Amino acid sequence: MDKPKVVLGVSGGIAAYKACELLRRLTESGHEVRVVPTEASLHFVGEATWAALSGNPASTRVWESVHEVPHVRIGQHADLVVVAPATADMLAKAAHGLADDLLTNTLLTARCPVVFAPAMHTEMWEHPATRENVATLRRRGAVVIEPAVGRLTGKDTGKGRLPDPEEIFEVCRRVLARGTAGPDLAGRHVVISAGGTREPLDPVRFLGNRSSGKQGYALARTAVARGARVTLVAANAALADPAGVDVVRVGTALQLREAVLKAAADADVVVMAAAVADFRPAVYVEGKIKKQDGQDPEPVALVRNPDVLAELSGQRSSPGQIVVGFAAETDDVLANGRAKLRRKGCDLLVVNEVGESKTFGSEENEAVILASNGEETPVPYGPKEVLSDVIWDQVASRLAPPAELRRA
Repeated sequence: MDKPKVVLGVSGGIAAYKACELLRRLTESGHEVRVVPTEASLHFVGEATWAALSGNPASTRVWESVHEVPHVRIGQHADLVVVAPATADMLAKAAHGLADDLLTNTLLTARCPVVFAPAMHTEMWEHPATRENVATLRRRGAVVIEPAVGRLTGKDTGKGRLPDPEEIFEVCRRVLARGTAGPDLAGRHVVISAGGTREPLDPVRFLGNRSSGKQGYALARTAVARGARVTLVAANAALADPAGVDVVRVGTALQLREAVLKAAADADVVVMAAAVADFRPAVYVEGKIKKQDGQDPEPVALVRNPDVLAELSGQRSSPGQIVVGFAAETDDVLANGRAKLRRKGCDLLVVNEVGESKTFGSEENEAVILASNGEETPVPYGPKEVLSDVIWDQVASRLAPPAELRRA
């Protein structure tokens, strides 16, 4: 089979050196990559480096190899174009259809999915002009990844950092897998909870569970590839931040509830994939509980935690908001799942069987998606990103058209 053809555009920012790692991941995973840098980017990484790493010529010039019409052919033959880093200048040119070099010409001729990974100072990212350019590109179907928060050039810190190349690669891989399906979650804000809450008993002990957060993170990565703005409320998950995702870290069920309700205020979809503790110790002991020789420990009294899923379902911030829950069961899986769906009042409930060696911590999952209208969609055992895509398919089919489409 022909290798998928990827065009890697590199614009002139200090983060250009990170694109070398993205290029390596693309080539080592079986993609044929043509690097198209801008003239400014060559101040950071030279043409020879791109040619050596990709095995293909790299040029900024429209007038090179004119007989091959590169300014047309490169974009026409691509299966994916990814621009990383994408500077504010590049986003502006792409949004306004300017074509003054090989990369901007390639963007105009490409009919394949396009991904932009912006990198710039916070002030530039937050400027109204940049925000409008990003909105324009997203309306046209491009996937514009939200930049990460972290150290920028010099001593500056803030939002505008290029996400890790490995995570950009994951977005590209998922976009390629969708082919021409397009970003069906574009313009949507989705909130996802992931991981497992921990309820402290004393300074060194807690009541917790085995959830790794991998399913919630897979949902987040898949949603980004489908064009959504994603807020991930992560409870004790030791995983890399997905590219383009705003991550809010929490520890306990009460902290998770506060973060999810705040993020859900303007969300189109809320997916409660986290394993939230049903109970917490009634009393937190300030000092470590000591073992007393010859004495049994005092019983630990528990109190109920709030039911966040039921609260979200019963008090939706907008009439069209979709709420998705998860049910981890150990026996009578479907019967318990159907009962839980009725109690919680959510639109969809993802039911799976869990145990010491099932689901938690695994890269795979198997589930049945129950819908409030009685539909049941089984998802066979496989990667968690596959289940994620099926969940988003179910969500997308239930979302009302975006406001701008309704007005049209």
